[in-house]
Amino acid sequence: MNYLHLIDLNDFPVKFWNELLELGIDIYHNPEKYAHACDGKIMATLFYEPSTRTQMSFQTAMLRLGGSLIGFDNPSTSSVAKGESLSDTTQIVSGYADVLVIRHPQPGAAKAAALTADCPVINAGDGGHLHPTQTLTDLLTLRLEKGTLENLNIGLCGDLKNGRTVHSLVKAMSCYKGNHFTFISTSELKMPQYIKDILSVHGASFKEVESLEEAIGELDVLYMTRIQRERFKSDEEYFAQKDTYVLDTAKLSLSKPDLKVLHPLPRVDEITTDVDKNEKAVYFKQAKYGMYIRMALIMTLLSNENRSIPLLSGKEYPGVCCSNELCITNSESYLPKSFVGIGDNVECEFCNERTLL
Repeated sequence: MNYLHLIDLNDFPVKFWNELLELGIDIYHNPEKYAHACDGKIMATLFYEPSTRTQMSFQTAMLRLGGSLIGFDNPSTSSVAKGESLSDTTQIVSGYADVLVIRHPQPGAAKAAALTADCPVINAGDGGHLHPTQTLTDLLTLRLEKGTLENLNIGLCGDLKNGRTVHSLVKAMSCYKGNHFTFISTSELKMPQYIKDILSVHGASFKEVESLEEAIGELDVLYMTRIQRERFKSDEEYFAQKDTYVLDTAKLSLSKPDLKVLHPLPRVDEITTDVDKNEKAVYFKQAKYGMYIRMALIMTLLSNENRSIPLLSGKEYPGVCCSNELCITNSESYLPKSFVGIGDNVECEFCNERTLL
């Protein structure tokens, strides 16, 4: 049977996103209508990385829809600790569930899981690659807090190199007209080139700056991110970047009256706690909105069992492996080394890393 998976939000047309948002808004306003939408259904959550908001919001979403839960939040308590492959884990667990949610530290893992799953798969974050349901959360937050997804100056600040949330959000918001992006980071943590190339394809403008104070007065939305310790090779590299960007009330006072501050959370010290009281800060509301959009997504995927999107469309090249050492294809040897593109510069279908042939 073919299943509809959510691996990358950009696999779907904007019309699909907007339908999800409309459903999420209706659930937000009328939750009682959906209390039994998933009666008898089971969701499996496979979390190979720690999580609070994403895991609990998915679990709560399914429970509020009337469904049940299985899964793990620590791979050391599962057969993964015995060396079981991602393929085997996925195939076994998906046989028990109606929908599977996976978070994994390696880019491309969600797509790899979908290749053998016997139910729809939802990507709850794959390394520093993508986090599509956080993006849906962000889109719903902007709809409810700004009233629009168009003609916004969106600032993204912090770890733009490794931040899967910012990668997904920029890709999505570039599909709505009139949006401008301001990337605020150090030179070491700049937005990856492939994301900037996507903006160019969509004709979306952007600029790169290193000063939050310099940029904040122009913004309609400020998306703060933490410097992610787990993405650095050493503590020395992490501490060199750690406190570069901190949003406090002094900096916030330089912003427009209707600025909205988002953050995917968890925060460490990049937003001071006194900012929480300001009406511009919507990150705790944002976390709650995530439950409603995930309810909408679960319902939608479970109602589309005979509709699917091809997972792989590229081809393999003899002897060529993905140049991203973290890519799931470099640790799960059974996976195809599949690339798309023309010429000598091709892109891995699992992690989007570019590789020279």
